[in-house]
Amino acid sequence: MTKVSPEVDNEMQMQAVLSVSADASFTSNKFPKYKLGPDNQILDEATMDNKGPPLKEIVAHETDQLSEQHERLSVRDLASKFDKNLSAAAKLSDEAKLREVASLEGHVLLKKLRDALEYLRGRLAGRNKEDVEKAISMVEALAVKLTQNEGELIQEKFEVKKLANFLKQASEDAKKLVNQERSFACAEIESAKAVVRRIGEALVEQERVSQTSGKQEMEEMVEEIQQARRIRLMHQPCKVMDMEHELRALRLQIQEKSAFSVKLQQELLLKKLTEENKLSLYSLGDSGNLGSILRLQPSSEEAMELSKCSIQWFRLSSQCSRRELISGANKSVYAPEPYDVGRILQVDIISNGQKSTVTTTSPIQPAVGLESYVESLSRKSNSEFSVVISQMNGRNYSSHSAHLLRVGKMRMKLSKGWITKARDAYSSTSMQLCGFRGGGNLAGKSLFWQSRKGQSFVLVFESERERNAAIVLARRHALDCNVVLAGPDDQASLYLL
Repeated sequence: MTKVSPEVDNEMQMQAVLSVSADASFTSNKFPKYKLGPDNQILDEATMDNKGPPLKEIVAHETDQLSEQHERLSVRDLASKFDKNLSAAAKLSDEAKLREVASLEGHVLLKKLRDALEYLRGRLAGRNKEDVEKAISMVEALAVKLTQNEGELIQEKFEVKKLANFLKQASEDAKKLVNQERSFACAEIESAKAVVRRIGEALVEQERVSQTSGKQEMEEMVEEIQQARRIRLMHQPCKVMDMEHELRALRLQIQEKSAFSVKLQQELLLKKLTEENKLSLYSLGDSGNLGSILRLQPSSEEAMELSKCSIQWFRLSSQCSRRELISGANKSVYAPEPYDVGRILQVDIISNGQKSTVTTTSPIQPAVGLESYVESLSRKSNSEFSVVISQMNGRNYSSHSAHLLRVGKMRMKLSKGWITKARDAYSSTSMQLCGFRGGGNLAGKSLFWQSRKGQSFVLVFESERERNAAIVLARRHALDCNVVLAGPDDQASLYLL
C-alpha cells in the first residue's frame, strides 16, 4: 500500500477544486449534509425552512377557497380573484424556471465533481482510494436524487402551466360575463329611465286633464247654482209647477201638430200621386187591401200592350221617402203580402224608352179578422194548412194532389202522407218566405218558400186568409228564433220597422 503524504493530498484537492467550472453557482457556501442509508442510499437531513409553504400549496389553497366562495362572490369580485390567482400562477411559473436553471447547474457541478473524484481514484491507493470511491458513490446517489427532483419539477411545472391556462380562461370568461352583465344592466337602466319618463309624462297629462276637468265641473256647478238661485228668487213653488204643466201641455200640442203635419204631408203626397196617376197611361183597377190582387190596366188608347212593356213593382216606406224594389215582381199582377200593410205600392212601366209610374191611392189596408185568426193559431204548437204544389225549384209541378204544410214554432215541414218533401228549421240561413210575385189569378193564394239553398216551392192555399196567416205565423215564430224571414233580395232590416 502506498502512503500519500498530506502535501500530496492537499495538492490533489486543489487540483480537483481548480477543475470545477467557474460559471457554476451554489445556493450556499457549504456542502450539503447527507446521510447514507441502506444500499448506500442518500438520505437528506431535516432542515428548517423559514420561508413558509411552497407556492404550489398556496395556489391550491387559494383555488379551494375560490371554489368555496364562488357562490357568494359577485361577478366583479370573481374576476378580480381570478386575476390574482393568474398572477400567482405566473410567479410560480417563473420560480419553476429558476429552479430548472439551478437544477441544470447542479448536474454540471456533480459531473465535474465526479470527474475530479475519478481522477483522484486513479492516482490514490489504499484507504484514501476507498474514501474516494465512497465519495463517488455518494455523488452518483446525489445525481439520482437530482434526477428525481427534476422529474418532480417537470410534473410540477406541467401542473402549474395547466392551472395557469385554466385561470387565464376563467379570467377571460369572468371578464366576458362582467361585460355582458354590464350591457344588460345598462339596457335595464335605459328601460327603467324610459318607463319613469313615460310615467312622469302620464302624471303630468293626468294632472293637466284633472285640473281642466275640475275647473270645467266647477264652472258648471256654479252656473247650476246661480240658475237655481235665480229660479228660487223669481218664482214661487206653485208658479214652478204651473210652468211645468204648461210645458207638458205645449209638448203634447207640438206632438199633435207634428203628427198632423206628417198626415198632411202624406195626404199632399197621395194627392200628388193621384194627379200623376190621372196623367199616366195606366191605372190600378183594385183598391189596395191585403188579400186582393192589384192589376195593372191601360187607361188610354195610346198605352202600349203590357206584354210588350217592362214592369217593376216597388214598396214605399211609411214616410214615402224611400223606395224598395220588390224582387221578382215584374208582372202586371201583384198580390200584396202582410209586409205591404200600411205602405204604398208603386209600379214603373217602361215602353219605348218612356217611363210611366202608377201608385196606389192609399196604403195597403189589413185584412178583416186576420189578426184574431193568427192569434188563435199561435197558441198551437203546430198549425197545419192544406196546400197544392204549383212549382218546385222554378219548374211547374205536374201533380196537383193536396199536401200538408206544418208551421211549427221551430221549423216548417211539407209532406204528403208519410212522405216528407221538405223539413227545415228557421235557423237555416238560406230559408226565404214571401208572397208569390210571379203574377197569375192565384197570386193572392200563393206563397214562395225556399226551405234550403237549391230547394224552393210555390204553394197554393185554399184561401187568401190561410196564405196570409201562414206567412205571418211563420215570420213570427222565426223572429222568436232571432231570424227574419224575407223574400229574395229583400232588405230584412226594413221589415223590423
